[in-house]
Amino acid sequence: MSSDSAIDVAVALVWRDGCLLITRRPEGVHLAGLWEFPGGKCLPGEPVESCAEREVLEEVGVACRAQSVRPVIEYTYPERRVRLHPVDCLYVGGGPRAIQVTEWAWVHPRDLDQRPFPPSNLGLMRELQRESEAAEAGGDADAAV
Repeated sequence: MSSDSAIDVAVALVWRDGCLLITRRPEGVHLAGLWEFPGGKCLPGEPVESCAEREVLEEVGVACRAQSVRPVIEYTYPERRVRLHPVDCLYVGGGPRAIQVTEWAWVHPRDLDQRPFPPSNLGLMRELQRESEAAEAGGDADAAV
């Protein structure tokens, strides 16, 4: 499989009061029932920051503002290859509502591993947990944003 066949996906890390917005994938889709960070496929030519903001609004009715882009995560599932573009976002307002997802939750990074996530997200989850622990140890709960 060539890298051109990878699907570019924006992953929105929506921060609010030290917690992250997570959503549960609906039945009938790839990785159904697993929890994930909101996001989705980038449209041709669409910047990942814009895609992250658009997908969060479409999936859960939440407005957010992209702040920074983290390094790309490439992952190959048996049936597809993805290129994940994590984008740190600030919560602006709205919802959340289960529009294109079955559930949503605000979760502290230390609690992310208490729900099943896709294997492509595990490294990012560990990174978020380490950042949160370091911020708490330093007394700055918002440093992870």
